[in-house]
Amino acid sequence: MIIASIQEVTTLLSRHGRLMGLDLGEKTIGVAVSDPGHMIATPITTIRRTKFAEDSKALLKLIDERQVGGLVIGLPLNMDGSEGPRCQSVRQFASNLAKIRDMPMTFWDERLSTVAVTRDMLFADVSRAKRAKIVDQSAAAFILQGALDSLKR
Repeated sequence: MIIASIQEVTTLLSRHGRLMGLDLGEKTIGVAVSDPGHMIATPITTIRRTKFAEDSKALLKLIDERQVGGLVIGLPLNMDGSEGPRCQSVRQFASNLAKIRDMPMTFWDERLSTVAVTRDMLFADVSRAKRAKIVDQSAAAFILQGALDSLKR
């Protein structure tokens, strides 16, 4: 079920259910997961996209392994806040996933998340090859951490 706010998602989680953050790109899906207390987001993997059936199978396996109770999905809004074709694609992915797994999901504004993560990696002098391997999962953690931080306010 797709829910409007992160606060509503957390009320529907089991006591120790984790949140999973997703950065849905055209070629990859960055994945991050929270701790059970919903304080810290940790990048865990990047899934190379193929077909929805395979992508969802890989995600559902991670959801079960990590005891995830809800999803925070990055929504790639335009800089003016409007939604473009990428947003439609992300919303469709979430809708399709909701049909095969009934769990609370919400969207989180992901504008400039990859830019921020890449900037931090450049500052830390991470090599180009290593950045390419971890940028998507790091962006997913950035998205999820933003949602988790909003819960503290």
